Amino acid sequence: MSVGEEVRADSGKPQQSLGTAAARNLATTTKSAPQMQEISSRWLLRNLPWVDVQGGTYRVNRRLTYAVGDGRITFVKTGDRVEVIPAELGELPALRSYEDEEVLGEIASRCRQREFGPGEVIASFGSQSDEVYLLAHGRVEKVGTGPYGDDQVLGVLADGAYFGDQALLDADAIWEYTARADTACTVLVLARQDVEQVAERADSLREHLQELRAIPEQRTNKYGEKEVDLAAGHAGEPDIPHTFVDYDARPREYELSIAQTVLRIHSRVADLYNQPMNQTEQQLRLTVEALKERQEHELVNNREFGLLHNCEYDQRIQPHDGVPGPDDLDELLSRRRGTKMLLAHPRAISAIGRELNKRGLVPETIDVGGNRIPTWRGVPIYPCNKIPVTEARTSSIIALRLGQEDQGVIGLRQSGIPDEIEPSLSVRFMGINEQAIIKYLVTAYYSAAVLVPDALGVLENVEIGRWR
Repeated sequence: MSVGEEVRADSGKPQQSLGTAAARNLATTTKSAPQMQEISSRWLLRNLPWVDVQGGTYRVNRRLTYAVGDGRITFVKTGDRVEVIPAELGELPALRSYEDEEVLGEIASRCRQREFGPGEVIASFGSQSDEVYLLAHGRVEKVGTGPYGDDQVLGVLADGAYFGDQALLDADAIWEYTARADTACTVLVLARQDVEQVAERADSLREHLQELRAIPEQRTNKYGEKEVDLAAGHAGEPDIPHTFVDYDARPREYELSIAQTVLRIHSRVADLYNQPMNQTEQQLRLTVEALKERQEHELVNNREFGLLHNCEYDQRIQPHDGVPGPDDLDELLSRRRGTKMLLAHPRAISAIGRELNKRGLVPETIDVGGNRIPTWRGVPIYPCNKIPVTEARTSSIIALRLGQEDQGVIGLRQSGIPDEIEPSLSVRFMGINEQAIIKYLVTAYYSAAVLVPDALGVLENVEIGRWR
């Protein structure tokens, strides 16, 4: 049945003009370029200051720092039983650089699991400190006495943190704050007595602890760097101190990472189907977009150089009430000078807006390239969907100081590579195989470096699903 016959059958009247379906055969269809949902704003790639490196490596030289062993501890959970990975005990300052896995395994086996309910005191201010607490799950508040005698929250600890580690090196140590469970907590407890019993049988551990106890206390500034001896405010002719600035003998080096793919296009498609759009150009455009999305994902999540994994422990803070409130944002900003940008998942930005609205606050916005970006204390909060959201509906907010001049965070790339279409991004022709398929190698080289620890901060474990 023809189209005209269909019209007559439906209306009962003969067709009086050409139908649209037939007319479309003679018309030129207006087409869009191929669309792609994966493309995002990529504010991190836009705003990160990029530094060209030679030889594919960037070395970050710093002053000598004595603050070490302040990382996170990883646990293994089997049912309701939690165990610490023995090698992770090397994050404790007293066991730093100690590598006897058998001895560490015995120490790990002596950790006792304990559960604490919300509001329960784990350790009290002024009491003898003879146990180390490894926080497997939950949130713990460090509570001290304020200047007017009231309780004051000194800090919040979360999964992977530890406290009381001074007990392993100092038999006379006391608790300088009260540790109180803010939520239900699962804690592994390691007693100093257990470590000493293991050390009595393991000569290597005993010698390691003795060496640490014998090291004289180094004069450092609040950042852990070796103090520069200075004299100020003197009169007359006193002896002026002699000093020098010591460097870290083993500076960190960042090697450029790589993202690659091989794009394949059949020569018949490339030859015949190029009007009104070039097939090869469109294939390369969409491939490059996907490569840039992966590049930003790696800059946030890569374990070697990603922002979330390279933030120092003392620059990670926990929200006081779980949700990202204005007080938490203020504390995040106060950890560094000159914060230039905040990065948050769009759902985390919505959670920030809800908390500000509860207090009657309306965040200011600024215009960035035609986009209205919310700010806090004048610092723009850029959306970044590469920041993960956990199954428990928690996420992180990243604070960045940017640029080499400000000792901030920088992006690394190498310009001038062969067949470059953008800095550090190339498309190389790889030939045509026996099936007449053209191949192109698409490559991007990149990395990121944190020049000093306080250039990067993270507000962790923020709840984004609480609506009341």
